[in-house]
Amino acid sequence: MRCFILVDLPKEIIEKIKKIQDALPEFVGKKIEPENLHLTLKFLGEIDDNKVEEIKKRLSGLKFKKFETEISSIGVFYEKIIRIVWLHLTNCGALQKEIDNSLKDLFTPEQRFMSHLTIARVKNVDDKKEFLEKLKKIKIPKISFVVENFKLKSSMLNAEGPVYDDIEKYSLK
Repeated sequence: MRCFILVDLPKEIIEKIKKIQDALPEFVGKKIEPENLHLTLKFLGEIDDNKVEEIKKRLSGLKFKKFETEISSIGVFYEKIIRIVWLHLTNCGALQKEIDNSLKDLFTPEQRFMSHLTIARVKNVDDKKEFLEKLKKIKIPKISFVVENFKLKSSMLNAEGPVYDDIEKYSLK
């Protein structure tokens, strides 16, 4: 099954993110559905049931404290080819590194983790310069929340988009 490790967002945070999505400049593509908004800590890809059990065991051994994260900025990965619009989340790197360390002999550690939440997938924009200028003018209100857990999830891709299912939830102390 196709799996990844993520942080789900509280409902009240999703409501605030929807307002940011509504302020996005015009583009051809799609805004990420509210139920699919999340912070990916590690994408695992296609894995078998035995490996899932080993991952569950290792992740359950993690001792990590709850922490606060804040949405600090909006951006795109490549200004020349705009495909993803994201919001940056602060303070998530340490948890990601801890997860990477616990799985290092099963998966390659992330080379460059960028703590972001994808809010839109862009196929095309008529005027990239104008799009980026309007994007930079979006006011990001102070949006913060406490990360109390992370999850191991499976992802099934279908014509309407991905469908995520919880495999395991890990509470932070």
